[in-house]
Amino acid sequence: MTTTAVNPYLDGNFAPVKAEITTETLKVIGEIPPTLSGMFVRNGPNPHWQPIGQYHWFDGDGMLHGVRIGHNQASYRNRYVRTQRWQRENQAGKAIWTGLMEPPQPELPSHNTGNTALIWHAGQLFALWEGGAPHAIKVPELDTIGEYIYNGKLASAFTAHPKVDPITGEMMFFGYSFAPPYLHYSVVSVTGELVSTVPIDLPMSVMMHDFAITENYTIFMDLPLTFNPERIQTGKPMLMFESDRSSRFGILPRHGNNSNIRWFETPSCYIFHTLNAYEDQDEVVLIACRMSSTTVLGSPDAKLDSQADTPRLHRWRFNLTTGKVAEEMLDDVASEFPRINENFLGQPNQYGYTGKMAKSSLPLFDGIIKYDFRNGKSQTHEYGRERYGGEPVFVPNPSSTAEDDGWLVTYVYDTAEDCSELVIINAQDVTSEAIARILIPQRIPYGFHGAWISEEQLNFRSLSTDL
Repeated sequence: MTTTAVNPYLDGNFAPVKAEITTETLKVIGEIPPTLSGMFVRNGPNPHWQPIGQYHWFDGDGMLHGVRIGHNQASYRNRYVRTQRWQRENQAGKAIWTGLMEPPQPELPSHNTGNTALIWHAGQLFALWEGGAPHAIKVPELDTIGEYIYNGKLASAFTAHPKVDPITGEMMFFGYSFAPPYLHYSVVSVTGELVSTVPIDLPMSVMMHDFAITENYTIFMDLPLTFNPERIQTGKPMLMFESDRSSRFGILPRHGNNSNIRWFETPSCYIFHTLNAYEDQDEVVLIACRMSSTTVLGSPDAKLDSQADTPRLHRWRFNLTTGKVAEEMLDDVASEFPRINENFLGQPNQYGYTGKMAKSSLPLFDGIIKYDFRNGKSQTHEYGRERYGGEPVFVPNPSSTAEDDGWLVTYVYDTAEDCSELVIINAQDVTSEAIARILIPQRIPYGFHGAWISEEQLNFRSLSTDL
């Protein structure tokens, strides 16, 4: 008798949930801080229909899971991001598009899953996916308003990781493509107007998942996870990590263009997520989770070493005067999904937070690491036996300006109990137990990135006009 192998990304807590529900009153274990008021929303893949062919975790339809908090009470709702793909497949009653592990479907239009991340800017929440336009989301309802193309000015894809300068309110984003110039860079004003888009020349098309900003500069990462359609002719995948190619980091003035970008070369590596970047005299400093190489999309490159797919926190110093680069590993513990107090984005920061990776072949996180970069120390919060969480989103205490005065929030799944909860951790005392656990009435599958929307932002949005 032949048994069919189970896809791990369709099993356990990676498996999708089908119901969209709303629950107004959730059970709270512990006490929610009285000044913590707003909504935590996290995005992630949740296939609506049985996938066609081999399914990858990156393929699923976007689903938003939101918990609204205030006055020691909490409510929950989850909603699909109703993209054009979701709507078309919902009408058909089945999956139409295949995923990243299957051959391209040239007869079908490109499809935006809206499943990766979230950003709040100019009074609007957006659900993001790096291959297409952002989707505007109504809060606190989490209903999809539709694709947002900045009055027709959006001329490229839109990264899943735009950066909002906490001082100027500007938002920077980029989009990569399969055709020259392979990269476009854009700036959106504090009021939400797309004010500039410039092409950036790259030697070839690469998967550029994230970037970074400082007060005056924008940093791009030309890393050797490359797209090459000609490889398909030889039986190799179109997307593959080329370990023989070096990595390049491009630094340009925030409002600059291709004529004044400076490239710095380093040994081959891959970075999915940056923690922060800032300026230190003649240097631009970047902190990010570095892998020596990656097989995340099934690259068969035999030259990849044993540390492939193991991200560890690193720091780079790019000297704008001498042109030299210094690279150092900050911790040998594997971790990913880095976050900071967003009020310090692009500025020197003392603290950072990452998801501590469990010893597993799957992307599981069994705790949170808090880094103190000034003193070279770290502390770890453990979720507990057979409990796994996600990206630690920092929520600043509105009554304080201290960088680490606030809370870390994330969804945690308890394997033994087969249930999910939102945990709230004191960021100044991460080694202690969560100060509050909000029990969720249904399982929340593992996902990607989240955002905290303050009560002030929720109220502002509720007074504005739908897009």
